[in-house]
Amino acid sequence: MKQASERQAERIKQRRERQEQNLFSRLPAAYAASRLQAQRLLQRAGGLSVLEWRVLWDLCEAGPMTIRDLAEIQRTDHSQLSRALPAMQRKQFVTMTRDSSDGRQIVVEITDTGRRAYETTAPTMKLRRDALRAEFSPEEIATFISLLDRLEDFLRRPIDTFLEREPPE
Repeated sequence: MKQASERQAERIKQRRERQEQNLFSRLPAAYAASRLQAQRLLQRAGGLSVLEWRVLWDLCEAGPMTIRDLAEIQRTDHSQLSRALPAMQRKQFVTMTRDSSDGRQIVVEITDTGRRAYETTAPTMKLRRDALRAEFSPEEIATFISLLDRLEDFLRRPIDTFLEREPPE
């Protein structure tokens, strides 16, 4: 019986080692860890959600913009923002009005309450960014961003571009 459990432990160890090199496995784990860390920081700093923080930050940095612009900047789904923004409006963080030139578009603008929420939370989130910069050099961060761009380009390709290829040896 001991040999069977040792073999099982060895198989699991080998599989774990292989998965450590699997980008498709590692990315969701890194994203989840990043999101959890951000949630904890934001709750401690000012009680904001990650989405609320990102919206307020973008609006403070760039001013009023459409939901589509926010989604593009954040690389997120338009519908996710569309669902979350009414709650932000009820909290009086933002206002939403129809675009005067294109009535299909909604323009989101930060309010004084939203700006105060942002300003309360911003120093903590800056500490997080500073800590990341202390962990990685500017060159490493630039390389990582470049690699993420390449990976994202790959992931957006039509699947037929690689399904019909011969597998590498």
